[in-house]
Amino acid sequence: MALTTILLTTGLITAVFYDFFRKEILNELKICAEVLQNAGIDSAERRAEMGGAGLNQVRISLIDEQGMVFYDNDVDIGGMDNHKERPEVSDARREGSGQSIRRSDTLDQSAFYYAVLLKDGTILRVAKEASSIWRIFRSAFPVIFLMGVMVFLFCMLLSGRATKMLVAPVEYLADHLDECTEPPVYREMAPFVDRIRRQHEDILKNARLRQEFTANVSHELKTPLAAISGYAELIEHEMASQEDVPRFAGEIHRNASRLLAMINDIIRLSELDVMEADAMVFTQVPLYQMAKACVEMLQVSAGKHQVTLSIRGVPCSILGNREMVEEVLYNLCDNGIRYNAAGGNVAVIVEPEGDKVRLTVEDTGIGIPKAYQERVFERFYRVDKSRSKATGGTGLGLAIVKHIAAQHHAELLLQSEPGCGTRISILFDRANAPDPDRDRKGAALPK
Repeated sequence: MALTTILLTTGLITAVFYDFFRKEILNELKICAEVLQNAGIDSAERRAEMGGAGLNQVRISLIDEQGMVFYDNDVDIGGMDNHKERPEVSDARREGSGQSIRRSDTLDQSAFYYAVLLKDGTILRVAKEASSIWRIFRSAFPVIFLMGVMVFLFCMLLSGRATKMLVAPVEYLADHLDECTEPPVYREMAPFVDRIRRQHEDILKNARLRQEFTANVSHELKTPLAAISGYAELIEHEMASQEDVPRFAGEIHRNASRLLAMINDIIRLSELDVMEADAMVFTQVPLYQMAKACVEMLQVSAGKHQVTLSIRGVPCSILGNREMVEEVLYNLCDNGIRYNAAGGNVAVIVEPEGDKVRLTVEDTGIGIPKAYQERVFERFYRVDKSRSKATGGTGLGLAIVKHIAAQHHAELLLQSEPGCGTRISILFDRANAPDPDRDRKGAALPK
């Protein structure tokens, strides 16, 4: 930047001084022409008295009406061509005076010209070599070059020192991000540092969660695999009686099903983790119809657990991803059935609430103590581990529900008391499009 500044400044100063000298020389030539005109330079006698030495190294020429030079104090006029088309001569003939800066064909060098029309039709032209200006710049160039080098070196040292001072707080913050709680040195960096610190904390948190998840997956997979391997080994070595073989095969089948369900949930969670919001397709989803279909599908499972599964509410639609909403409904209903008591109830409720739609799944099951309610949505977390494994739960259902609710920007609410059951509600955005579950008059269809 310093070098660029020096070069641009030098070029600008050169252009300014060149323009200044150009105006000064042309003004000087104009004054010289006026002096010569008043001195009677058009008279041969006056030219003889003045001699051919010129004036201040100024070249003086007289040009007749045909454009022929009949007097020049610096050049032999014998070999000169016609000057009628010279720019300054042509302008002087037309406007009374003219000037130009060009290369002289006679002297083979650049020069400044000023011409004026005399009373008898003769053109008086005065000229001065352009080399006189460039000579000034050439003489000043060593000084300009030396000053430029000095300024450039000084700027390099200063910028290097300034850069180290500016970057030092940033480098310190980068090396001590975990332990540095003080605000940054530069106020302008505060938002940037806060964002970096939050991202850093999120990265550490995600790393811990991944470690916990990996450990939990290993532990959860180990248990059914150990059971399957143990029962299979007993059968393989004929250590089980014929009466025990069906029971062992049933245990193998039960643990294999639990293992498959767990693997499917793990894969689904991994897909949700990497899924971007832009990749999801949000459409108008008829929530009541989907909830009704889910209730009908799980009636067999509810019957096995001696639980009554029902649905109530009004038809309404939400804006969401159909497959994900189906997963939410299945997991919530399945949890309500698994963690319920014989003779219990599970109710699915769909109802509008302003510009939202509330999906509620409530049961009369075992309930969740207050101390554990914030953790039930964690992966593999179970309040009653023995009951969860006995019912075939994977511990991932509510984690999937929480993940999908977050991707839908929906509000997830939990109310529960031990022995009184659990109530989980999700507030989805209501679809703006006309509801297909309503008739033409806008009234809700009968349940």
